[in-house]
Amino acid sequence: MDRHMAVVNSSFSNQAKTFENPNMNFSKKEYLEYTMKSIGAKPTDSVLETASGTCVCARTLAPAVARVTCLDATQAMLDVGIQNAKEENITNIDFINGFIEDIPFPEAAFDIVMTRLSFHHFPEMDKPFSEMDRVLKPGGKLVIIDMEAAEETLRYTEDMIERRRDPSHVRNRSRQEFVSLYEKAGYSLMKEESTRIPVRLSAWMELTNTPENVREDIVRLMEDDIAGGSPTGFKPYKKDDEIWFEQRWLLLIGIKP
Repeated sequence: MDRHMAVVNSSFSNQAKTFENPNMNFSKKEYLEYTMKSIGAKPTDSVLETASGTCVCARTLAPAVARVTCLDATQAMLDVGIQNAKEENITNIDFINGFIEDIPFPEAAFDIVMTRLSFHHFPEMDKPFSEMDRVLKPGGKLVIIDMEAAEETLRYTEDMIERRRDPSHVRNRSRQEFVSLYEKAGYSLMKEESTRIPVRLSAWMELTNTPENVREDIVRLMEDDIAGGSPTGFKPYKKDDEIWFEQRWLLLIGIKP
């Protein structure tokens, strides 16, 4: 396991138990349901959610498709997904410990391949995308949900704050960086949109058990931004005496040629 993957495993093993806490996580039920509707899965479809975490997307799709498979590098996250699938009585589901950079399935094995909030943890984009593409059937749907980077002048600051909160974060990517992946592979995009997702700052830091001194530093940066000081890229604001900000979630659905 390389150094970065060790950091990812440590971070998500730490987050696993509270990852689906409705007060803290980023599942955002309404957005999740909208995404699943946008995908338009069929009863005969086989689905792979890779870098799946607790497999929120595939579990949501499971009642509408033939079978779903969840692949993630962190066993603690999969264990939460396994337990939740049992409680939700989902039986058409498989959980596999493995890496998106080396998906353990043959070519053209799935009708839908998706990943959610994972690409900002990857040092590079091409290998994960090419592996998702490899295991997708021609005519299948490749779905990416991830955070959209701040404007170019603020990307360094935004990523610096993200990494202080979660050391497994590498960098947010722009919409064009994601679109280019699809274009280079010859995909036609059936959906390409950005949605603002409100996030409470304190819950965002609780999810990763951010150390108190780091929390204080991040709060100071946000308060300074709110007061008209140096911008962070988060566009924070006050609501009910708490600091909030809005993440920009990209949803891209491409059809494989």
